[in-house]
Amino acid sequence: MFALHMMDRMRRMRGLMLDAAGFGPEETPFRVIAARPGFRLRAYGGPADGPALLIVPAPIKRPYIWDIAPGSSAVRRCLDAGLRVHLIEWTEPDEGAPDTGLADYADRHIAAAVDAVQAGGGAKRVLLAGHSLGGTLAAVFAAAHPQRVAALLLLEAPLAFGPNAGDLAALVAKAPPAGTLLDGAASVPGSLLNNASVRAAPDAFSGEVWRDRLASLGDPQDTRLHTRVIRWTLDEFAMPARLFEDVVERLYREDRFAKGTLPLGSRTVGSAAIACPVLAVVDPRSTVIPAAATLSALSAVPEVRVLHYTGDRGVALQHVGVLVGRSAHEGLWPQITEWLSAHGTK
Repeated sequence: MFALHMMDRMRRMRGLMLDAAGFGPEETPFRVIAARPGFRLRAYGGPADGPALLIVPAPIKRPYIWDIAPGSSAVRRCLDAGLRVHLIEWTEPDEGAPDTGLADYADRHIAAAVDAVQAGGGAKRVLLAGHSLGGTLAAVFAAAHPQRVAALLLLEAPLAFGPNAGDLAALVAKAPPAGTLLDGAASVPGSLLNNASVRAAPDAFSGEVWRDRLASLGDPQDTRLHTRVIRWTLDEFAMPARLFEDVVERLYREDRFAKGTLPLGSRTVGSAAIACPVLAVVDPRSTVIPAAATLSALSAVPEVRVLHYTGDRGVALQHVGVLVGRSAHEGLWPQITEWLSAHGTK
């Protein structure tokens, strides 16, 4: 673990060098309206009578992939559409309470953030949005608290796991129990998660990065965005050991959310309990989060709309292209924000 923590520090230094070269994020101004061990809640503004949106990033890297630069910002798209935008900023494990797991991240923390959003604007229910593992957390919360969520936006978010749910699930199926990897550590270095991703899907997390770099060379805008995303990939932080074990064992290996047997505090929840409308954006080409890993768990949801993301140049990782890509912002995000506005409560 020590070597991996050192690798994290080296990656942060590379990130600072890219910052100095002008490739750091250009985030939208925000204010922090709530904070507790484990997260801070950002508020970006928006009209006082607009629907309240709460974004749940993946608890792996910094959240500015949602707001990396003005022309590639999902946050700004939502503000321009008249939504009141909020975002959970996960903090380092050593800043929070020890031994925090899925019940904290998918239930108690999100519930506290929803409380703060409602206190600030009076919304009876909020719109929830999440990408990748952040979408998984948002979906678990929506299943556990159907009365608090007006609608759910899932962007390449895995809900059904097991051996047929993509490259990461296949790696977990072959791996030893997560507890044996942790060996008593309180947190999991970000470099471990990064290395595991590359090992599980070398083409998605390495090969396509180099191909995208070459394809972007002729366009300064694409090259700049590519480099910004690379800078973001270096900005990872550790995951609490218990959360890591819950994700690996309860979600990926045991597929408990799709089966309806996911332990969440004193309850069990499953994807069939999601009652709000869902907009799912999937990439039919993806082997990291196959479309079936999202859609197969939504068969019992009364209202589901599906949009397809088919890729961009200049995004480095196609998995985050839906958040930053040019075609995503031109074609998908107008549909996404229209859907959110139509399903939001004032």
